[in-house]
This record gives sequence, structure tokens and C-alpha cells, in this order.
Amino acid sequence: MVKFLKPGRVAIVLSGRQAGKKAVIVQNSEVGNKDRPYGHCVVAGVDRAPLRIHKKMSKKQMAFKSRVKPFIKVINHKHLMPTRYNMELGTNFRKMISMLDSKRAQSRKNVKKDFQDRNNAGKTKWFFQKLRF
Repeated sequence: MVKFLKPGRVAIVLSGRQAGKKAVIVQNSEVGNKDRPYGHCVVAGVDRAPLRIHKKMSKKQMAFKSRVKPFIKVINHKHLMPTRYNMELGTNFRKMISMLDSKRAQSRKNVKKDFQDRNNAGKTKWFFQKLRF
């Protein structure tokens, strides 16, 4: 079987609170472990996409509307639908995500900063747009 759930692959979450949201696979476990005896992935995704910006807006309004709210979650393979798109994560992206309860809030802040930098730079613009279906 071909392994296509690799880090950097963009997927759509199919169930749960973030159903219908885009996410990128950060870490993959094909066979599972003691806590989760099934194949699962650690994903980072966009919970709330940035809003539209116009030239008339002030700098303060632009900064407010261009915010991204991310989520980090461990998801079963069955609850993900991979897309054909990949996202360049970089070398330090995987290191800044930790699923320990004590470091989870800091991980979310790091992902938020990275996603906002990508959005403001115009990289992977399609990832930060809301899914319409």
C-alpha cells in the first residue's frame, strides 16, 4: 500500500468539532501506539480563517481581520480526507509542536505565528481561505 499521509500533506477533517476544516499533517503514525492502537496523525489546521481586507481599512483593522486561529489535534486516519496538495512545512515546524498538555498552549501560539506569517506573505493563500461547499 502506498503511504500518502506524509508530513506536509493537506487534508480535510471529516468529523468532530473541526469537521470541514483544512489541516496539514505534521506527524504520522501508521500502526499506532499503546494509547492509540490505530493509525493516526498529528495535524495543525485553520479553525477560523482570516477575513477579507480592503484598501480603505486602517492598519489596526487590517491586523485584526488578518488573524488566523489554528488548532492542533491527533486524528484517526479514517477521519481525514487527504487532498492532492502539499504544504512546505520547513524544518522547525515539526519541532515546535508538542502534544503534551503542559506545552500544548505554547505549541498553538507558535503555529498561530507561523500561519499568520505565511498568510501575510501570501504563501499558500488557498490554505487560509474558507472551504465553500
